[in-house]
Amino acid sequence: MPTPADSSRRYPARPLLGVGALIFREGSILLVERGREPLKGYWSLPGGLVETGERLEDAIRREVLEETGLEVQPVALVEVFERIMTDAEERVEYHYVLLDYHCTVQGGALKAGDDVSRAEWVERTALGGRQVTSGTIPVIEKAYRLLESRPAGR
Repeated sequence: MPTPADSSRRYPARPLLGVGALIFREGSILLVERGREPLKGYWSLPGGLVETGERLEDAIRREVLEETGLEVQPVALVEVFERIMTDAEERVEYHYVLLDYHCTVQGGALKAGDDVSRAEWVERTALGGRQVTSGTIPVIEKAYRLLESRPAGR
């Protein structure tokens, strides 16, 4: 049964704008396990919807803090990602346009919050062992490649 938050997102009149955070620590990436539909039980990047009048950087900071307890600073846009999910009758049930940012941790303490059931640092080699939302691993790999290509000290 949909929650009130889900019902306003289902069968939208237009795509909904969201943000996601690519946060790295010692070769691991921060993932959250979704605690609500859609995609309950799947692992994904922390993030959520942008509120009307909210700047993208403020939205990413707010969403990461709500979901993980971490204070972050967005560094760079890594990917624009579109997620369209259809129902059994092929009607568009969910449609999101997601802007995924590389972020650095500025403070806070990691703890699952808001609409996630777990928040964990996951090693790159362990990504394939998780039930990860579609399209998330290619975005993570792109971010790893970008980080690896940066000059040392930047």
